[in-house]
Amino acid sequence: MSVALAAALMSWPAPAQQHGDPGIGGTWEASFARGGNPGARSAQAPPPLKPELMAQWQALQAEIRAANERGEPFATAATFCLPQGVPAMMGGGGPFPTEILLSPGQVTIIQEAYNQVRRIYLGKAQLPIEDVEPGFYGRSVARWEGDTLVVETIGIKESVRYREVPHTLDMRIIERIRRVEPDVLWDEVTIEDPAVLEEPWSFTFVLRRLPDYEMMEYVCEDNREYADSAGVTRLRIETD
Repeated sequence: MSVALAAALMSWPAPAQQHGDPGIGGTWEASFARGGNPGARSAQAPPPLKPELMAQWQALQAEIRAANERGEPFATAATFCLPQGVPAMMGGGGPFPTEILLSPGQVTIIQEAYNQVRRIYLGKAQLPIEDVEPGFYGRSVARWEGDTLVVETIGIKESVRYREVPHTLDMRIIERIRRVEPDVLWDEVTIEDPAVLEEPWSFTFVLRRLPDYEMMEYVCEDNREYADSAGVTRLRIETD
């Protein structure tokens, strides 16, 4: 290496340090373990819905179980090849891994199921809810608190539901994403929606590192046949 080149490399400014070494980058898979902060609800516990909505939700769960037992499961978003959206995609798409990429000003989360892509903007202010176009992933902004990524998401469309729990367009999702062990990641989720929830709904997704895994393409194109809410078999794509 020439003296001039070495001098040039030494004088090149170092990139700005936005955080320490959080260790959240890489590829992860869902773990069956569920944990979280003291007092946090399990991801499988009933949501803290208001009484009238809780009764409706419980009745729906009973209908779903009965349909499954009859071998006539209801059509779901997955039946129509629709993505899970936020927060469900953060819990892992069944056996499908999740990749987290860190770059200046942005954290990108890619879920192998449905090729879902979520962009989390660093150092940006959140917009008023009325200025966000509702979608599957909403608008996410974040900041670093030490090695914890604190994310705020708004703008999730009402048809995108985690565990069939209803919500309004005013729903706000707060996540604290951090590595708690060398190969274990926690995403501590709190959902705020006073119109439908008695109190904030908290649970934790637990992910386990998948070293050297290469993300694969996922195209949902085979779910042509499904059963509607009345148990009638139909075709998603009508053919002659």
